[in-house]
Amino acid sequence: MISHEGVRLGAEAARRLAQTGRYEFEPGLTDAEFMRIEREYGFEFADDHRAFLAAGLPVNVPPEDGQTWSRPWPEWRGGDLDSLRRQLDWPVEGVLLDVEHNEFWYEGWGERSAEGATALATARRHLAEVPVLVPVYGHRYLPAGRGSFGHPVLSMWQTDIIYYGLDLADYMHQEFDEARGEVDETWSPRATASFWRDLL
Repeated sequence: MISHEGVRLGAEAARRLAQTGRYEFEPGLTDAEFMRIEREYGFEFADDHRAFLAAGLPVNVPPEDGQTWSRPWPEWRGGDLDSLRRQLDWPVEGVLLDVEHNEFWYEGWGERSAEGATALATARRHLAEVPVLVPVYGHRYLPAGRGSFGHPVLSMWQTDIIYYGLDLADYMHQEFDEARGEVDETWSPRATASFWRDLL
């Protein structure tokens, strides 16, 4: 069952994005589409993320002449399966890149092996157990999980992870509202996803 507060928060996020006038929208994802996506990729959307995508699916707009084609919105309906898989794998692959090339090691994994391939295999094994993060836009992510909502949106770039919104509705304001002004000094998001919150 989807929580009422999660639905409210997702609808508010959709309303805030639509108010910017910066994107076009297709009809929202249907229950059948959510079931297909979740079965195909092995996760469940958080309630607010689900409600956001059900309210209307943001569309990637083709570039103007001479600009590079970019698809920051995940193309959940009819998108390239490999592209979606890469977006879903991005957070874990970024950590593995830092393990392999930048000597990153998470203390909760125990002692790091001096053998690079062994260290990478150990990291990969541990990362298979961390909470799944689901792309919202570009490299901005929310934790997966039916029955959950209100997670801060995280900006993921390897192990350089920062908050990009208190929750999904605040994220739409922070990322897309040109009139947002200065960040409130009392702004203090609290990540909820284990492992990932330790990298903030």
